Amino acid sequence: MIQLKKYLLLFLVSLSVGANAQNTYKNWPDIIRKNDASWFGTEEAKKIAENVLLYQRDIGGWPKNIQMQNELTPSQKNDLIENKKSTKEITTDNGATTQEMLFMSKMYAQVKDERYKESFLKGLNYLFEAQYANGGWPQFYPLKKGYYTHITYNDDSMVRILNVMKEIGEETDFYSIKPSKEITDKAKTSFNKGIDCIVKTQYKQNGVLTAWCAQHDEVTLLPAKARAYELPSLSGKESAKIVLLLMSIKNPSPEIITAVKSADAWFEKTKITNLEEKRVLNDAGKIIDKKMIPAQNAAPIWARFMELDTNEPFFCDRDGVKKKTLDEIGAERKNGYAWYTDEPKEVLKKYASWAVKNGVKVSEAASDKKKTNFLTVAQDGSGDFTTIQEAIYASPSFPYEKFTIFIKNGIYKEKVRVPEWNTNLVFLGESKENTIIRFDDNFSKINLGRNSTFYTSTVLIEADDFAASNLTIKNASGDKGQAIALSVVGNRVKIVNCIISGNQDTLYLSGKNARQYFKDCFIEGTTDFIFGGATALFENCTIHSIKSSYVTAASTPQGLEYGFVFKNCKLTAEPAANAVYLGRPWRFYAKTVFINCELGKHIKPEGWENWSKPEAEKNAFYAEYNNSGEGFQPAERVSWSRQLTKKEAEKYTIENILKDSSKWYLN
Repeated sequence: MIQLKKYLLLFLVSLSVGANAQNTYKNWPDIIRKNDASWFGTEEAKKIAENVLLYQRDIGGWPKNIQMQNELTPSQKNDLIENKKSTKEITTDNGATTQEMLFMSKMYAQVKDERYKESFLKGLNYLFEAQYANGGWPQFYPLKKGYYTHITYNDDSMVRILNVMKEIGEETDFYSIKPSKEITDKAKTSFNKGIDCIVKTQYKQNGVLTAWCAQHDEVTLLPAKARAYELPSLSGKESAKIVLLLMSIKNPSPEIITAVKSADAWFEKTKITNLEEKRVLNDAGKIIDKKMIPAQNAAPIWARFMELDTNEPFFCDRDGVKKKTLDEIGAERKNGYAWYTDEPKEVLKKYASWAVKNGVKVSEAASDKKKTNFLTVAQDGSGDFTTIQEAIYASPSFPYEKFTIFIKNGIYKEKVRVPEWNTNLVFLGESKENTIIRFDDNFSKINLGRNSTFYTSTVLIEADDFAASNLTIKNASGDKGQAIALSVVGNRVKIVNCIISGNQDTLYLSGKNARQYFKDCFIEGTTDFIFGGATALFENCTIHSIKSSYVTAASTPQGLEYGFVFKNCKLTAEPAANAVYLGRPWRFYAKTVFINCELGKHIKPEGWENWSKPEAEKNAFYAEYNNSGEGFQPAERVSWSRQLTKKEAEKYTIENILKDSSKWYLN
């Protein structure tokens, strides 16, 4: 019997390449995105870096779509050397130049080869030279005849460049290479010019600001045509990253605020919720057909191309003739191009928080959903409530979407509890230094018996899918024994850019099979100040010891693959703290791992302590990989701890540690 080919109906348009790409590292961009920082110091990486240097032209840029990792023959190397002075096909399209600069930055972080630094700076200078006086960038520079001269937002080309300028201008740690003040000032100027260009190119439809086209004429700034099937139009895809960039700007100008407000309203107006894209694959996994299927209450999607005057979606084949439906164009373009996108959903998700943070009232044109999914807490009475707990009481139980409580600056002296029915709740502070939740319970003060510790928390999170950012959570009782600042029981909890402050037992992480994520946080305490049995990932955090004692006390249940994982963190201490252990096992099967962390001199050479539990030495898993600093002394560590191999360390990805089909940790 002939078996019919299976029709694989895949996902509601999760149409971003990043969401669907697998980390196989077979492609050049995948290699650049490797999570293992130490890999960029290997001989394999150095060999690839030689290729990247060869492909870079004297002008500073690179050609596109080159698999830099492929081995070159002597003849090919000679050809590249002879071609150094050529300026043909140098571009920022498809990530070219900006991605090679990132690779060189990651190389220089591991190997201080001055050629890597010089290469990065040449690339940066190329971006400076390529910028138009009006702030935009062409697709190719030196200019290539045709549509390539247009200001190019297509495939997020200009946004990528502006993100480079933003990181350099703000002197962040994103790039390992630190240019001179003259160059950072030049980057600031370049970024500001680029943002000005973005504001000026936002399209007005009957006098109302909307979105952007994939290309804009470099002189008139109006929407422009590219390839035959890329006609002047409003872009659902490219506009999304533009708006997210504008929303990332601190202290935005009135013009930027207007641009974001207008784009948000346009995304709300043009979203499609009655169609789903279904993809038909052959046995080899190749797309052989796409179908748009009617659906009720589908996840929102947007057309890649919309009419400039009506917002109506349209589709084109290589003949350049507009069609109203996807079915009307040939298979080659239909299946080989992204005609719909879900990228603007990130703008809609973040807009309400951004609006309140920037003193903007949520637009009257916004959906009722936005108006009802947001509360403000302010001690001066300017918000909906004056206490955080009141706002929690007013929040819906088990909402379908995120519900945000915006907390204005102030010191909120209250015990806060988020019960298990207040799922999908977000605490958004006005600033992490000045939005402070504090209370002063401790073991002795509570006096409820041997388990008094667990009643001491300033903030208790019992609900799943909770998130918090830009605030301080503090137990202010001082050094009076066990006193929790933040207790997390919920699953899929994400804490970003927060200060968590206390002494003993500052941060308690628990919950059955719970996974929790801390990013860009400052966490301080004395004894066992990060403790519990949850699986928790700490990324780019500062872990600060107030006195000589223990950082962690994990109680990982037997059978869990991960416990506490610290990646790219910095361990610091008060001057008096000069003998600190990385951890000790609260329970026998404790798991704690430090990867790519900087360990201060306060960390004891032996690293770990068994808490007078010889049994724990057999079952606990304490390990490190590629750490640095005076406190990293692998040869002196206790014999029952481990230094991971490269292969073992590679499994410690965010996807593996926090695995969940919703990928909540990315939102």
